[in-house]
Amino acid sequence: MNKLSRLVTEDLSRRKFLAGAGMAVTALAAAGCGDSNNSSTTTPPPTTTPTITDTDILNFALNLEYLEAEFYLRAATGSGLTSTDAGSSAGAVTGGSMVSFKTPAIQQYANEIANHELAHVRFLRKALGSAAVNRPAIDLTASFNAAASAAGIGSSFNPFADENSFLLGAFIFEDVGVTAYHGAASLLTSTSNLGAAAGILATEAYHAGTIRTLIAQLGDPYLTTANKISMLRATAGGGAETTLDAGHIVAADSNSISYDRTTDQVLHIVYLSAAAGVVSKGGFYPNGMNGTIAASKS
Repeated sequence: MNKLSRLVTEDLSRRKFLAGAGMAVTALAAAGCGDSNNSSTTTPPPTTTPTITDTDILNFALNLEYLEAEFYLRAATGSGLTSTDAGSSAGAVTGGSMVSFKTPAIQQYANEIANHELAHVRFLRKALGSAAVNRPAIDLTASFNAAASAAGIGSSFNPFADENSFLLGAFIFEDVGVTAYHGAASLLTSTSNLGAAAGILATEAYHAGTIRTLIAQLGDPYLTTANKISMLRATAGGGAETTLDAGHIVAADSNSISYDRTTDQVLHIVYLSAAAGVVSKGGFYPNGMNGTIAASKS
């Protein structure tokens, strides 16, 4: 952990990299054009784009972990992150309540995943040290209603109403987490950071597989609802979805490799903005994420 923390905060300017398709760097070099009477031309200085570092990528992941932790902790215990885990200037969280679980196994899954997401928040905050961003404002009420409306499943949706609704709410997050961490794999420059991200991705994949299996076992109407959510994610996040049914649990491409998403695609999903263009807030993050990667580029 100490080694990871040092690597996260060290100067990475020597190792610039492209931050995904949505954060591509365009070098601008425009020569000044005068009329035929001018004897010289001038070239303006090139426009530089700030380098995205491992710190920025891990803070982007921390924003996502804050959201998952708040969702699962509130569903499992009725309470969210403490001020110690959320940061000294944390944004408010709207909505969320303890689910009245009827099935002991599903309640156990909720408790276990809640503990995992809390551990992820603590791990990333410790690794980032003083560079860790605070929890942004999070909405767990209007966001789900807007997602339900956009997906065509009704004007409102409360994932805390019962255990089956909880599974559908979890389905919204888990596949996004897997694709986001996979997308980060090509952006991280430190092998230690890459190893940590791969470990978190594996845990998120276990979560996603569990949730997808339980929903497939429920059948309709929950299975149909989950696939409508999947189609909404595909529209906002560049595809990367596999139709869920009893014979297709794993979300992966034709080579059985899990999908990946760029930071832009993830932002469009969590901000609930399927339209192309710059988006900087909305959906689950009404005021936007915290950190350098908070607005999409396209």
